[in-house]
Amino acid sequence: MTKRVFSGAQPSGNMHLGNYLGAFRNWVKLQDDFECIYCVVDMHAITVWQDPADLRAQVREAAAAYIAAGVDPNKSILFNQSRVAGHAELAWIFNCVARIGWLNRMTQFKDKAGKNREKASAGLYVYPNLMAADILLYKATHVPVGEDQKQHLELTRDIAQKFNNDYGIELFPVVEPIIQGEGTRVMSLRDGTNKMSKSDPSEYSRINLNDDADTIAQKIRKAKTDAELLPAKADLLEGRPEAQNLVSIYAALTDMSRDAVCAEYEGKGFGDFKKALTDVAVTRLAPITEEMARLQKDEAYIDSVLRAGAERAHAIAEPILNEVKDAIGFMR
Repeated sequence: MTKRVFSGAQPSGNMHLGNYLGAFRNWVKLQDDFECIYCVVDMHAITVWQDPADLRAQVREAAAAYIAAGVDPNKSILFNQSRVAGHAELAWIFNCVARIGWLNRMTQFKDKAGKNREKASAGLYVYPNLMAADILLYKATHVPVGEDQKQHLELTRDIAQKFNNDYGIELFPVVEPIIQGEGTRVMSLRDGTNKMSKSDPSEYSRINLNDDADTIAQKIRKAKTDAELLPAKADLLEGRPEAQNLVSIYAALTDMSRDAVCAEYEGKGFGDFKKALTDVAVTRLAPITEEMARLQKDEAYIDSVLRAGAERAHAIAEPILNEVKDAIGFMR
């Protein structure tokens, strides 16, 4: 069986350091060892209302971010989800395979819907089934995930196994997670207990991939820390979420372990450490920022990449979807 990776991110605008360290950087590394399919998941984005013009612009921005971070459209398949109708077709089939009890256990729906559960879209409730369809439409064998997405991958495995059992066919693989390295979960610069997010009202909570060097420096300088010095080992950062977050970011940007970072800066305060982190962040992110800006000015190129990627994705998806339809008993 082909070792195939599928992953994607929503076109939410303001792509940030968390997206880069938690996803894009790892996607780039996987290109050498797997057949990779990377998707801008615009169908997931409309579980909450989107301005149409903004959505198109954000899809292009996300694609530009993928490419600027190192995703090679010639080596990997890069497209936006809505161009391949198989995602929606398989999602409906999985709506009929997944059980209500499974979906009721999804903690992200509870977090996102909050007190407005009754006003949330049905799409927000069943979007884990669409996520499963995204992966299994290509018989992906591996999915890079953060800690907060493990539950959805477990649901994907449950759906695959139930489909196989229901129809007496070994059609879908049992997907394996790939959890890589330091920095897979980057936290807010203002609150180390919350994930870095574009929805945070404070611009100082995140470093955006289009921030210039001065803005990055200012955000790191203002990042919340504590008065204690850096310890000799990373496990001594327990109970210090902001300190832990900055050390994790430094480790991820330099490909060091958190223990190695602590050993290098042991006994130093965060004034010194933030200066070093700023230098590292600017050096690593500046080329990505510049390339993103260049790509976003060339909409024709971005559109051509997404269109060609969708054609390649469809070529893989169509025969697999036909297998599914045959197994179910659909006429075609």
